Amino acid sequence: MNKFHLIAAFAAVALSASATEVKSPDGTVSLDFEVKDGVPTYTLDYGDKVVIKPSALGLELVNDTDLMDGFELVSTKESTFDETWQPVWGETRDIRNHYTELLAELRQPATGRLMNLRFRVYDDGVGFRYEFPTQPNLVYFVVAEEHTQFAMNGDHIAWWIAGDYDTQEYDYTESRLSEIRGKMQGAISSNASQTQFSPTGVQTSLQLKTDDGLYINIHEAALVDYSCMHLNLDDKNMVFESWLTPDAVGNKAYMQAPAKTPWRTVMVSDDARQMLASNLILNLNDPCAYEDTSWIKPVKYVGVWWEMIGHGKQWSYTYDLPSVKLDSLDYSKTKPHGQHPANTENVKRYIDFAAEHGFDQVLVEGWNVGWEDWFGHSKDYVFDFVTPYPDFDLDGLNKYAASKGVKLMMHHETSGSVRNYERHMEEAYNLMNKYGYNAVKSGYVGNMIPRGEHHYGQWLNNHYLYAVTEAAKHKIMVNAHEAVRPTGLCRTYPNLIGNESARGTEYESFAGNKPSHTTVLPFTRLQGGPMDYTPGIFEMDMKKVNPNSAGHVNSTLARQLALYVTMYSPLQMAADVPESYERFMDAFQFIKDVAVDWDDSRYIEAEPGRYIVVARKAKGKDDWFVGCTASEHGHDTVLPLDFLDKGRKYKATIYADAPDAHYLDNPQAYTISTKTVNAKSRLKLKAAPGGGFAISITPVD
Repeated sequence: MNKFHLIAAFAAVALSASATEVKSPDGTVSLDFEVKDGVPTYTLDYGDKVVIKPSALGLELVNDTDLMDGFELVSTKESTFDETWQPVWGETRDIRNHYTELLAELRQPATGRLMNLRFRVYDDGVGFRYEFPTQPNLVYFVVAEEHTQFAMNGDHIAWWIAGDYDTQEYDYTESRLSEIRGKMQGAISSNASQTQFSPTGVQTSLQLKTDDGLYINIHEAALVDYSCMHLNLDDKNMVFESWLTPDAVGNKAYMQAPAKTPWRTVMVSDDARQMLASNLILNLNDPCAYEDTSWIKPVKYVGVWWEMIGHGKQWSYTYDLPSVKLDSLDYSKTKPHGQHPANTENVKRYIDFAAEHGFDQVLVEGWNVGWEDWFGHSKDYVFDFVTPYPDFDLDGLNKYAASKGVKLMMHHETSGSVRNYERHMEEAYNLMNKYGYNAVKSGYVGNMIPRGEHHYGQWLNNHYLYAVTEAAKHKIMVNAHEAVRPTGLCRTYPNLIGNESARGTEYESFAGNKPSHTTVLPFTRLQGGPMDYTPGIFEMDMKKVNPNSAGHVNSTLARQLALYVTMYSPLQMAADVPESYERFMDAFQFIKDVAVDWDDSRYIEAEPGRYIVVARKAKGKDDWFVGCTASEHGHDTVLPLDFLDKGRKYKATIYADAPDAHYLDNPQAYTISTKTVNAKSRLKLKAAPGGGFAISITPVD
């Protein structure tokens, strides 16, 4: 060993024994990293409060030496970054991306392998990931498990849903961390896929609150070519550890250097409003991948969906389910079902309604052949995504919609048969181009085919992104249901205009959602991207529209209006049927008026599981809209309007719960009033249990 190498070796040893501290730009958040006894560890503080206690990092490999210990710290590099970027659509016109970065380069002497850890420390949290540079001793490798720890500093309150590889469609449970084990079985709803991995396993985005007033959120960003992360809790020591979704043979990820994992994110603040306003997850994603984004437009739409979900009507065309496969089915010998909403005359009715009231598109589900086979048979042969039922005039309806200034929105239900979808995808997108469709709602209901794969595994995550990038070649926007939960990829691929990936309004039709549900989702599911929640239901008693339903919409009508503001999405559906809106046209006016894209957003009041009050400024306009959603506890507020321009007068139209409104027994009781207001005005408002209010504010000068 020459003199230079000897000095370098001593420097590396000395460095490996020391901790490196990195602070956020304003100094509020501080991260300490060190290699302790060969194990990479980190801690996180917010001011003088501990957020994450010493936590280990590493990967367990399949049939290979693990990347968990035996490391030395070779070098650290610290840098700062500050930019302001404009999203194609979003909650604000401008987003600042300002962080301090630490790159820790590690070496495992026993194997000669290199592994880097990159940390980005923001004023509201941290993102970090594993990186594997090109190297001779680590080329192809298979991950058995990722062992990223998040050691909590107490028995925090958590808003959580059960760990599951195939669904997020649960109501949230609020409990102490120590209570998760006892409450888990009661939290698993009847729709669960039963793949939850432990009695204390939960999904991200996980929202926490400490006894000393810190709000903490754990999630991930930029989930690409990797499996979705869940969290297992050691409830004796209060340590969360990552648990990746397995594939059909139990492996968690297949990697080839150079490679990197998604970012692991920890958001933290002593103000719940800041958690909702954070752009940390978006900022950790790459910039937009498209040069031309002019074809990507926010959408407000209506559709036949609620007739089937809420009113119990049939998705398929045929009255008598055939006993033959689709490829030999003669539709001339089958009967059209009188309750099949996706028929030409009924869809024209929705097109007329959309045109009259200023909606952009009409979504039609159940338009294409295959539904009767899916419901009645093996799913081995399902949809081709191009063949309409005999009662759906594909060409004529698109021409009729165009004549009214409206577009139809396409629907692709894959039924989980992913290879079948990929075989037909190009033809299906070409059909959309032919008829002028520019948006598709895709679905992945049911167990995955190939058998044994899961909705949130690496293979499926690659498929979802493939569908989005292929759609972009055809200038098509994608709204994927039952896909993996979003992780901010809409920054890079903004034609991913919406997802479901949570328990949405449809559950109100047959099971109900907790009144607190919409006060939790913005803290959890919406952290990674917008949700197609499908609000706007005006008939709450589902038995009135479907005698077989046991459902009840646990919301007041005024709160249904507020959800267009509190549940951010550039894709918003007026989900109820036209007849329901025609009974309450004065309230329906708010849905017609409310914007779907914004220049500014102000979170005025917030507490997870209790209430959210937010004001948003319409894109390119001076109009503001305010929404409040409240749990079963209701909410009283004195709303300041200091976000308005000083010196200007505005007209405020207030859609509020009536004094006797209640989500259970008087949900349709509301009042509408108008006031002249300015930046100094304060509005005293009351949300009923399960209620809320919505306000449109327009300049009068």
